[in-house]
Amino acid sequence: MDMMNSSMVTEFVLLGLTNTWELEIFFFFIFSLAYASIVAGNLLIVVIITFDSLLYSTPMYFLLGNLSFLDMSVSTITTPKMVTDFLRENKTISLWGCMAQMFFLHLLGGSEMTLLIVMAVDRYIAICKPLHYTSIMNRRVLVGSVLLSWAVGFVHTMSQMVFTITLPFCGPNVVDDIFCDLPHILKLACTETFILELLVIADSGLLSFICFILLLISYTVILVTIRRRSSGGLSKALSTLSAHIIVVTLFFGSIIFIYAWPFRGFSVDKFLSVFYSIITPLLNPIIYTLRNQEMKAAISRLRTKHILRINWY
Repeated sequence: MDMMNSSMVTEFVLLGLTNTWELEIFFFFIFSLAYASIVAGNLLIVVIITFDSLLYSTPMYFLLGNLSFLDMSVSTITTPKMVTDFLRENKTISLWGCMAQMFFLHLLGGSEMTLLIVMAVDRYIAICKPLHYTSIMNRRVLVGSVLLSWAVGFVHTMSQMVFTITLPFCGPNVVDDIFCDLPHILKLACTETFILELLVIADSGLLSFICFILLLISYTVILVTIRRRSSGGLSKALSTLSAHIIVVTLFFGSIIFIYAWPFRGFSVDKFLSVFYSIITPLLNPIIYTLRNQEMKAAISRLRTKHILRINWY
């Protein structure tokens, strides 16, 4: 069935964060600055890892570069629209624009979920099986893992969107959030969506909760292994691991509350939406660059190489 022929709704109205003009101007500057920082920080990580041969050949940083690309993409799907809406009286998004936004959000979210699991496996092998690390985490495995993460993200989003795009929308079209997402859009459909809502909870909420628990278990095993060994050579590994735990908690925590936690209101949803699309992508570059000596050393190497190239010309 063609959705446009079965629907009277051609656009949705996003209520955003506030209706107060002064606050909208304030949020416009704050989130514009935040988005610029997200793009600059994550793009810097991608560029450094891509052009520094030492980091690019290291499995952890190869995966980190892909994580930064996903974070930057997630924020790009939501933040520019939200920022421009602060200056608009009519905060609308077309029906198909809304569907596209949800499609890419779940594509990137599912991919990032899988990539974080791969990064946890990478840390487990590096710390618990260091003698076999280079043979296990070879280039073929790394590329396959990244491709697998994108494949999982595609299956994840298609399993929900293939049913959502066929829904008729003929009634209310007001979304009390900063961007389109399945829990809100399903409630606006002019048909019973109970089964589809259960699918979303199982697919997004329950899956993310199970992955989060498995990741916590794996990190607990790694921490126990670190504690049993001498602390002299493993302080660096512990520092790196703490950064991964922070990222995993921020990412999965917001997803679990959005899709699986039953006791929440619209104001909580808006806060979590901002957290998922802005705060987490903004914190990742800070965690992985300002606290990471190897990233700082790579920046110095690239700067020195650039200066030498300029002097040579």
